[in-house]
Amino acid sequence: MNIDFALVLVVLTGLSGVVWLLDSLFFRQKRRDKAVQNSVEAPSEPILVEYARSLFPVLLIVLVFRSFLFEPFKIPSGSMIPTLLVGDFIVVNKFTYGLRLPVLNKKIIPINEPERGDVVVFRYPPDPSVNYIKRLVGLPGDTVNYRDKQLYVNGEMVEKAQVKRWASNDVKCTTPETDAMLYDETLGDVDHDVLVHQMSGSRDGQWEVPPGHYFMMGDNRDRSSDSRIWGFVPEANLVGRAVGIWLNFDFEKGCADWSRIGDGIH
Repeated sequence: MNIDFALVLVVLTGLSGVVWLLDSLFFRQKRRDKAVQNSVEAPSEPILVEYARSLFPVLLIVLVFRSFLFEPFKIPSGSMIPTLLVGDFIVVNKFTYGLRLPVLNKKIIPINEPERGDVVVFRYPPDPSVNYIKRLVGLPGDTVNYRDKQLYVNGEMVEKAQVKRWASNDVKCTTPETDAMLYDETLGDVDHDVLVHQMSGSRDGQWEVPPGHYFMMGDNRDRSSDSRIWGFVPEANLVGRAVGIWLNFDFEKGCADWSRIGDGIH
């Protein structure tokens, strides 16, 4: 079951704020006046009010930070290898593509437009309660073609240079991709690595990106469920741009790679 943490946070922040506000406006002074009339010490706040007063500022700060600035995510699968590994904990810039209201996801202040080559977190179109992360390959109006494991955008071949075979000792905590070849690909202004599995079939096709939508692909080209399979990502589903790794720990394997802490994502 996927819990909508944003909704939970909004509800808790709202409830604690309302309780604190109502007590401040209608009940706090009455308690004090009654204590003065009876010549007794003013009673302590009700425990519900005390918790609300203590939690509201903290919840509000977390809500603002998480909704409009940065949000942490964990990488659960290998679809973005070699850029991102299973167990990477990443930071996502929430404001780079514009400020959105939490829960409603409605953009209220536009800032920047997504660029080809960005690593983007978005709400999975077939099930918006699930977050996905892929590389933005096609902008609105682009023609994307993938043929014989080669990417083309608007009729131009996306250059890639073979680097080496992907070996088990290239990274820690990751199952070796035994038939994979590592390439350095240049997508727009972004140089990044991709994996191509020589023994796998090529997911060929041509796609016209409609207005207001984006075409996403994983860097692990033959091990990624992406726009080649389930289609385009609406602009309203964008969450933010992945900018850095703050931890790597694969709980299933009990393995950590501390060297990845602080790495940027490009």
